[in-house]
Amino acid sequence: MKMNKWNKVVLPAVVLTAVLAAGGSILSANAEQSDGTINKGVYIGDVDVSGMTKDQAEEAVKGEVAKMESASITLQVGTDTATATAGELGAKWANTDVVEQALELGKAGNLIKRYKENKDLQHEPAKFELEYTADASTARNYVETKCKVFEKEAQEGSLTRENGEFEVVPGVIGQKINVEDSVYAITNYMNSDFKGESGTVTLSVNQDKPKFSDEELSKVEDVLGTYTTYYGSTTGRNQNVERGAELLNGHLLYPGESFSVTDAVVPFNAENGYEMAPSYESGRVVDSYGGGICQVSTTLYNALLLAELDVTERSNHTMIVTYVEPSMDAAIAEGLMDLVFVNNTDAPIYLAGSAYGGELTFTIYGHETRPADRVLEYVSETVKTFSAEGVALYANPNQNVGYLQQTQSALTGKEAKLWKYVTENGETTKTQVNSSYYQAAPLGYEVGTATADPNQAAAISNAIAANDLNAVQAAISGAASTPQTQPASEPQTPSTDPNQTPTTDAPQTEPNQTPSDPQTPPDPNQPPVTEAPQPDANGQPPIEAPTDPNTANGAAQ
Repeated sequence: MKMNKWNKVVLPAVVLTAVLAAGGSILSANAEQSDGTINKGVYIGDVDVSGMTKDQAEEAVKGEVAKMESASITLQVGTDTATATAGELGAKWANTDVVEQALELGKAGNLIKRYKENKDLQHEPAKFELEYTADASTARNYVETKCKVFEKEAQEGSLTRENGEFEVVPGVIGQKINVEDSVYAITNYMNSDFKGESGTVTLSVNQDKPKFSDEELSKVEDVLGTYTTYYGSTTGRNQNVERGAELLNGHLLYPGESFSVTDAVVPFNAENGYEMAPSYESGRVVDSYGGGICQVSTTLYNALLLAELDVTERSNHTMIVTYVEPSMDAAIAEGLMDLVFVNNTDAPIYLAGSAYGGELTFTIYGHETRPADRVLEYVSETVKTFSAEGVALYANPNQNVGYLQQTQSALTGKEAKLWKYVTENGETTKTQVNSSYYQAAPLGYEVGTATADPNQAAAISNAIAANDLNAVQAAISGAASTPQTQPASEPQTPSTDPNQTPTTDAPQTEPNQTPSDPQTPPDPNQPPVTEAPQPDANGQPPIEAPTDPNTANGAAQ
């Protein structure tokens, strides 16, 4: 019994002695490393920081972080790829307190904790992982500035027409980057999967589909409206008509889209395929690039009327033309007048234009939804006619006094209206489409003004300013030589009745030849002529000037 009692006292003492001995060993080890360095066998990422101070370890780890920032990251953008560094995507070192954790390993905490950590280090190294994150604003900036180039607009399908048949050219699906979802994908990858090495992140991309399907294009097979006028004039004017038809041919408009004819055919210059041809400018005939283009817009206008498309802008000519009835014309001039229309149907429409052999035709193709028994007619009504008094005289400083040349015929002025008649289910409705005002123009003469006699020059100048033909003749008769008229000294008498409507085309052959009279307009109470009359021997009239008679612009067509 005494022995047992002694054992109860001695054994705890022995255990305590052993623990104290071990603790002494631990304390001794800590004492050896109390200089503020990291224990041996400690790694941060792939960096061995054994024996380093905190500052040394931080510098060493920053070198590892720099390698991480230069790691190549592939961004998958649909079928395209972009390559960026992790740093460019905003990657950064997240757990910067890991150096402090490494420094405390085996040196902080209670006695038992420190003992265990040091024992573990004797068997295997301890590794602290580097953790990364990404700055969302940096990632967003990269996506918006570098990846947007991979966005692709959807391409609407189109139509080609060969040998009288349409062929559908399929549309192309585009892609749009979803910026917010893409930024999330980048930051999530950096937070969870990035280990400082190269990798791939798939950005969020949405499909950008064409507004209209290929099936919609296949609906374009019906003739909604077609119209023909006839041309045949100077070589330049013929070229301009054919060039205008070429520029308008093949345009495709989807439902709701608007189309400007002027925008489609300008600029009026040689570089765009136009030539000089007669046109009206401020009430007289002059040569300008694009002369004749208004016959193109007029022919298209009548096709639009028959197709019943929504014409939102149209201007009549300043003076009457003969290739269509009054109020059935549509003049255009760059920066001044336009022909604009909207596709108000349920399907795409296709503009087909051709000019060959003196025939100018426009056809509107689309999806016909109007009843088969629906009858559509347009009737021109001349409300009023009037004539211009006197003559218009124009100085020609390149010709001597005595030169007197008729350059244009008198033109009858008109007020007109265009009516639309629709017969359906046995009932006919009448609607006014437009009203037009056409100026009257007097006979025009060019007068030579070159002379060395100041008195005669003044007399000629005053006569021209007053549009006084008698005064011009009187001034000419005072010259030393006989007046040089073409062919005689007396002004020519126009071959047309000034009360009738002559062609607005400039003379095409001999300078003194006057154009033929146009056909008499039909009775407005009778069905209209759906095609323009055949051209006279002198061809078709030139394009017109802007409605403002004070405008003098070579671009006026």
